[in-house]
Amino acid sequence: MKNSKVLITGASGCVGQHIAYWLLENSNSDLILWLRDPSKLKAIDPSNPRVKLIVGDLRQPSLFSEELSTVTRLIHTATAWGDPNRAYEVNVLAVQKLFNELNPNLIEQIIYFSTASILKHNLSPLPEAFRYGTEYIKTKAQCLKELEEHPLSKKIIAVFPTLVFSGRLDNTSKFPTSYLTSGLLEATKWLWLARWIRVFSRFHFIHAADIAFICGHLATNPHNYDLKTPPTSIRKMVLGQESISINQTIIDLIKWKRMVITPSIPLSNWIIELLIRILPLEINNWDKFSIKQRNFTHNPVISPENYGTRSYAKTLDQVFNVSGLPRSNKPKRS
Repeated sequence: MKNSKVLITGASGCVGQHIAYWLLENSNSDLILWLRDPSKLKAIDPSNPRVKLIVGDLRQPSLFSEELSTVTRLIHTATAWGDPNRAYEVNVLAVQKLFNELNPNLIEQIIYFSTASILKHNLSPLPEAFRYGTEYIKTKAQCLKELEEHPLSKKIIAVFPTLVFSGRLDNTSKFPTSYLTSGLLEATKWLWLARWIRVFSRFHFIHAADIAFICGHLATNPHNYDLKTPPTSIRKMVLGQESISINQTIIDLIKWKRMVITPSIPLSNWIIELLIRILPLEINNWDKFSIKQRNFTHNPVISPENYGTRSYAKTLDQVFNVSGLPRSNKPKRS
């Protein structure tokens, strides 16, 4: 991979910086980092001779045609949410334009980032993503559908991260702190109430450092098209650790904070529906579907262990530790 040239979009994000850092440390690849604000790039030295920055809007790839035509590997992490128009322009139209700027005879592999929320348990598309999804969910589902029939589909690996942890709560990490990591402090504030409730939903999580290892491994090895994948489909990989229940997550947080574990009341569907009606909560159609769905689990899920190595943060205790979540010195009594 000595002569490879890897383009990373969304390079200033938590996942983008982790991937760029991994490639600089573990490969000879030259990197083109596409970002909007270079001041957010803390983990990477932009003066590194193997690094070139592209500063600009993802919706205008034609401005960088010369650089894009020389790329041999693309890792597309950039995304948008919030504003429906911008989400469509970035998550759908910009992807089409970007791929059109690539040299089909030179590009070897595209690692396209989506979200596990648009997949069923068996990794097939989730129809409700189109029906009830937010602007982010809908545009990701639409883009995946279009990529299934793209001329470069055999060179695409669609990766679907689950809930992503990154950075530290004390801001001492050179990597950005993800929204999920930032939410750990808020979650601990509600433990006094949450420990009395038993919730049976399950989910997957993964640390950005483990995402970087997986993507780095894919980007530094020959691209092999999965022969088991149907001709009209692209290779899909859900990135995450084995699923864990919300109830177990609450227990792990309680133990971390050295609080007393109390008897808990099962949170049934009718209780949830009652709380939604009586509390001043804004619930959209996707929220309602997610509440009914409960379990967002997938099979298989991919972690560094699939490649014969250890995850950076395989358990929630390890996540709490590397995130710098404060721990109580003494056990708290009821």
